[in-house]
Amino acid sequence: MSDIRIRPAALSDDAELAGLDHDTWSTSHAVQPRPAADDAFFDEGHTPDSILVAEADGRLAGYVGLVLPTRLACNAHVRQVQGLAVAPWARGRGVARALLEAAMDTARAQGACRITLRVLGHNGPARRLYESLGFVVEGVLPGEFLLEGAFVDDVLMGRPL
Repeated sequence: MSDIRIRPAALSDDAELAGLDHDTWSTSHAVQPRPAADDAFFDEGHTPDSILVAEADGRLAGYVGLVLPTRLACNAHVRQVQGLAVAPWARGRGVARALLEAAMDTARAQGACRITLRVLGHNGPARRLYESLGFVVEGVLPGEFLLEGAFVDDVLMGRPL
């Protein structure tokens, strides 16, 4: 695989991002129902300016969402990772790490001094990646979600920038 290129999302990425979201959906990381293959990716809560995409070998390899956790001025120093997906063909090649590092760089450039995320308790691979990037568990909501007949914790992780 050639070098990974990270760039801001564009409206023209909508169909490819929607397809990636549909193809990578799993209860290991998602609490919403699987999106339909023809659902739009962008909406009022997910706009191109809040998404970074990774390209490799001329293809979209993944994305990460980076948002303000609230609209409160007293919380403007924090950014939250909201959504991370890597195409199956690009997994194990550093795409998720590159996306998260770019998200942290973007958050710093926006003036943030802290970044947070939420991850399902049973998603060990994601938790290990986040920990390797300096995220620590800051809270747990035990049994917050019922997925496929089992209660799953919602884990809040964060780190300074």
